[in-house]
Amino acid sequence: MSVYTAIKNIAKKKRLSIYKIERDLDYSNGLISKWDKSMPGADTLQTVADYLGVTSSFILNKSRQKEGK
Repeated sequence: MSVYTAIKNIAKKKRLSIYKIERDLDYSNGLISKWDKSMPGADTLQTVADYLGVTSSFILNKSRQKEGK
C-alpha cells in the first residue's frame, strides 16, 4: 500500500478525514493524496505522524504491508 493509503487507514480509525488533517496542518488541499504516487519529505511525514499520534516509522511500515492486512 502507499503512504497515502496507510495514512488514510490510520486517520479512519481515529475518525479523521484527510481533508481535516490537511486543513489543520495548513497543507494545500490534495497534498496528502499525492503521496499515493510519491514519497513525502521526512519533515512533512513527521508532522503528519505527530498529528496522528504515531511515528513516521509506523506509517512507513504500514505502507510496506500488503493491502488487507
